[in-house]
Amino acid sequence: MGIFQHESAFILEKGACLDGICSLFKRLSLATWLSLCILLNAGGINAVLDFKPNIVLMLADDLGIGDIGCYGNSTISTPNIDRLAKEGVKLTQHIAAASLCTPSRAAFLTGRYPVRSGMASSNAYRALWWNAGSGGLPVNETTFARLLQQQGYTTGLVGKWHQGVNCESVHDHCHHPLNHGFDYFYGMPFSLVNNCQDNKPPELDAALQAKLWLYTQLIAVAIFSVFMGKITGMLSVSWKATFCFALLGFLFFASWYSSYGFVKHWNCIMMRNYDITEQPMKLERTTSLMLQEAVSFIQSNKQRPFLLFVSFLHVHTPLFTSERFLGKSKHGLYGDNVEEMDWLVGQILDAIDKEGLRNSTLTYFASDHGGQLEAQEGTIQLGGWNGIYKGGKGMGGWEGGIRVPGILRWPGMLPANSVVDEPTNLMDVYPTVVHLAGGALPQDRIIDGRNILPLLQQKVRHSDHEFMFHYCGSYLHAVRWHQKDSGSLWKAHYMTPVFSPETAGACYGRGICPCFGESVTHHDPPLLFDLSRDPSEATPLLLDTEPLFHAVLKRIDKAVDEHRKTLTPVPQQLSFHNIVWKPWLQPCCGTFPFCWCDKEVSTADTLRVG
Repeated sequence: MGIFQHESAFILEKGACLDGICSLFKRLSLATWLSLCILLNAGGINAVLDFKPNIVLMLADDLGIGDIGCYGNSTISTPNIDRLAKEGVKLTQHIAAASLCTPSRAAFLTGRYPVRSGMASSNAYRALWWNAGSGGLPVNETTFARLLQQQGYTTGLVGKWHQGVNCESVHDHCHHPLNHGFDYFYGMPFSLVNNCQDNKPPELDAALQAKLWLYTQLIAVAIFSVFMGKITGMLSVSWKATFCFALLGFLFFASWYSSYGFVKHWNCIMMRNYDITEQPMKLERTTSLMLQEAVSFIQSNKQRPFLLFVSFLHVHTPLFTSERFLGKSKHGLYGDNVEEMDWLVGQILDAIDKEGLRNSTLTYFASDHGGQLEAQEGTIQLGGWNGIYKGGKGMGGWEGGIRVPGILRWPGMLPANSVVDEPTNLMDVYPTVVHLAGGALPQDRIIDGRNILPLLQQKVRHSDHEFMFHYCGSYLHAVRWHQKDSGSLWKAHYMTPVFSPETAGACYGRGICPCFGESVTHHDPPLLFDLSRDPSEATPLLLDTEPLFHAVLKRIDKAVDEHRKTLTPVPQQLSFHNIVWKPWLQPCCGTFPFCWCDKEVSTADTLRVG
């Protein structure tokens, strides 16, 4: 079957139509024609129809839909992503299941709303905070990697994971990629954050760290005052009590500084499978190493079907960018970082083409959620642009936090330079790739994603999605209803974040918008929009001006009730107990707490030019 993988113009799905077969025949080389005739004479038609495409999934981190040329940006250069869109299908209503990394990626991997797997939080901690936490993607969740692995695929993940590492011991690796269907992993088990780069303001729990420093300073002043009072005789307190007070103050400091003071060593690490290769990671060569790993995986597995998930560290803060791209864009460091990521996309596409896999590979590009509006350094904007859409990262309901770029290319099987203006979701990747691999979806759970291959191939007009539920943590903030017969795309907001400042369109005073409490506004009746007429969600519809106001809300409320009946209680992976730093779970390449190592060769220090 290898000859078809190298020379056929595209791969046939099961039950492919006659037109697809004819198109294949027209584009086969003479050598392949001869081989095909032999196969057909030997009754090998089933081998052709059962052939499985390679699958390359590329997911950006925090990229705004307005940051890419093919989605309307004219000032950041993204020729490779634009080329992907020109050669494939661009999705204009591609929706993330959550507006933060951990829950969005959990939904992407499992095809299920994160609230179903316990990856949606009811507290202020909505993403995994530490490599040494005990929370993560539950072992009973089945990823698309696991199902493709069962269908004979070699599966690899290069880049960001952010779905946890260990549960009860430092070596159980219960949440690790290799325990979730990936044969190979190279990358960060956590996420890139400011703490990974020297001389950057702390990003991890920055508000809490500021309070802890303040409390520590107050305690230090108090201890100093007690000592001085004892020495001068102004305080009648025993030396034993004085030293106990000082010891308690030191223990308070050590209890939090042992974690927050060493974030770079605890979280900013690189792993190859179960082995730590860098602790802490060296950012100046990370891009080079990740690219080499992705290309090497393609080259090593070209003779058999493979799944490669490239989970970029770009364009999350601190936006570390290789020297060759610094100062090249019109949008400062953020634009430089986007353009470097686009170059990486181009290198991966070139590797696919070089190995003769272009026409036998489904390639996908998207972002895990919208750009972060609050990411700033002084007056410099370090977050993405979400185009005409309101809101951004962390906002569960507003379009800017959840509407993302989505592009798929499969020459010969998907129409080139086409646009799908129907609701789709990152969760749709799950059933789509499982279908292509010839697998079956799990029957013991609800899969919220839909197989969008017929939609991509223009065999159907409308998406299978009628309703989508937009959560902020475990709180339902909004619901959209795709009314297919009328073309309307209704969206009801039950809760919206309180912006800071009020008219700013983001939560600049908080760093990220909360999901509950006094920081959100409850709407009764809900705010109602028709995104087909008002995609920017600028003006809510009113009862006086919208004759369908009550009917639409009644139908949406019914859908919410039906949806909630499908939810079952599950362990909360993002509870405070699960996200808190646990020293005994800390991945360490030495003897804890002396966790320092660099196992990468020095020749990788310089970014390779493809």
